[in-house]
Amino acid sequence: MSRLSVILCTRDPHLGRLARALAGLTAQDLFVSAWELLLIDNGSSPALSPEKLPPHPVNLRIVSEPIPGLTPARLRGIAEARGEIIVFVDDDNVLDPTYLSTALEAFRASPRLGAVGGPVRPEFETPPPGWAVEFLPLLALHEHGSAPLLATGGADAPWPVFAPVGAGLCVRRAHALDYAAALRLNPARTALDRRGGSLSSGGDNDLVFTTLRAGGDVAYLPALPLIHLIPDFRLQATYLGRLNHGIQRSWMQVLTLHHANPWPPLSPLGARLRIIKAWLRHLPPFSGPAAAIRWRGASGHFEGRISR
Repeated sequence: MSRLSVILCTRDPHLGRLARALAGLTAQDLFVSAWELLLIDNGSSPALSPEKLPPHPVNLRIVSEPIPGLTPARLRGIAEARGEIIVFVDDDNVLDPTYLSTALEAFRASPRLGAVGGPVRPEFETPPPGWAVEFLPLLALHEHGSAPLLATGGADAPWPVFAPVGAGLCVRRAHALDYAAALRLNPARTALDRRGGSLSSGGDNDLVFTTLRAGGDVAYLPALPLIHLIPDFRLQATYLGRLNHGIQRSWMQVLTLHHANPWPPLSPLGARLRIIKAWLRHLPPFSGPAAAIRWRGASGHFEGRISR
């Protein structure tokens, strides 16, 4: 059995960014016999095949998952993985050459460790406009200093601000299997992450929260850096507005799911009235792109609190 499985989910990838991601994996200092690479093709057209891919590690295996959405793709990867440790890599992530060996050693050194991530640093096609700087954390950029940080897992463990994001998320396979089992019991949780035109982004948090509440420690390690390749379209105000809405909405739903939401539930009417009030406060058509993005985030927050 491989000790570590890398799961890279993609659908109609940008071949330039995918080539960078695959090159980063090829450059890993961990022996290829110690890990496998599962590329989950989530309905690409045409379907991906080794000969159509940029240069890639020899231990790559392509797995098809026709059900659209990031969560179904990840669940297929979890089911196919042979390693004891799973590392989720996006098709625009470039891992540090020591990423996999460092992650594997961290899990070996700490049997209680359930999930870990590290700094996510940007590489922009062009510098972001000044108004966008406030919203760069929405792009999974993630850095919490030069010292390791650890949150102890437990049934009532609070959410740590340094919890790993989906880019480069490393999780013990036992916890990933528990998460998959929980989603089989509650399939609605698959809607917490991206699917079609939705920019919901709660699946990462759901997986980490599930791990934490099952007793797995959650850590931030500065020795696990990666580069996030960010194309220009992700700095457009319309995209950032949709992203802020999806993130805030799904985060409220994750908090409620794990009985950790400090905000009370809302009725549909109550949410609507708050959204109107937020519009009057931000006046998005007249106050510039930052105000519009903030309003979309507020709308997502209130919608995510609607009781079901």
